[in-house]
Parts: sequence; C-alpha cells; structure tokens
Amino acid sequence: MPLMNPSENADLQPVAHQIMPSDTIQIPVVEEQLLVSKQVVETGKVILVKTVQEHDVPVSLPASYDNYFVERVPVDRYVDVPPAPRQEGNTTIYPVLREVSVVQTRLLLVEEIHVTLQHTEATESTTVRLRSETVEVQRTASPIPPERPA
Repeated sequence: MPLMNPSENADLQPVAHQIMPSDTIQIPVVEEQLLVSKQVVETGKVILVKTVQEHDVPVSLPASYDNYFVERVPVDRYVDVPPAPRQEGNTTIYPVLREVSVVQTRLLLVEEIHVTLQHTEATESTTVRLRSETVEVQRTASPIPPERPA
C-alpha cells in the first residue's frame, strides 16, 4: 500500500507502514542543469574625429656647384703637328692653332685655353611642409541595458 500525503485527503489518517525486505521503494533523483548564454548589450558609441595639422620645418640641404674659369694663355710658338687637348689636374688645355703663310707653312701655337674646374659646396636652407594627424575619441552613453534574465 502506498504512502499518502495527509494534505491530499483530510479523512485519511496517517498509516504506519512497516517496510518488508521484499518491498521496493522508488526515490526520484533530481539533477539541476545550468544554461549559460550571452547577450550583446550596447553600452555606448564612439565617434572618431580626425584632424590634420600642417607646419613648416626648416631643412638644411647640402648643395654643390661646379664653376669653370676660362683663362687664355698666349704661347706664340711654331709646332710641326697639332697638339692634342690634354689634362693637367682639374684643368683641361685645348690648343688653338692658326696657319701662317710664309715661304713655308708652319703651325704657330697662338694660345692655349685653360679651363679649370673648381668644386664648391654650400648649405642651402629651405622650408618643407609636414603634416601630422590627431584623432579625437568622443564616447556617447547608450540607454541602460536591459536586465539579465534570472
């Protein structure tokens, strides 16, 4: 005979029941399980403002120049064959010839033109425009997030 809950029927009185070794009692076993989930909740917004600033920066740059000096050097000497141009250090010498009529024709070296290379280095200043960027972050709050379910 099964045990009864006294609140189910007021007319029934509790009955003592003696458990015999052959009787089987079933006891329910309960297990709780946990369900975990995520919910995306907006907590605010971000606005990025980018600005560009320009500023001038002076820059010194190395510069070099080549200048040529021309010098005429009188020679007035007769030669049998025309001399070839020649190099002496930084100076290139170009012979200038003229035919002179005489009983016989001879070459007269009238002059030489000496061209000298002079190398000069200097520093020039100029202005260079540079740009830099900055980003401003503005955060705005959103409404109160909804409460999580229990």
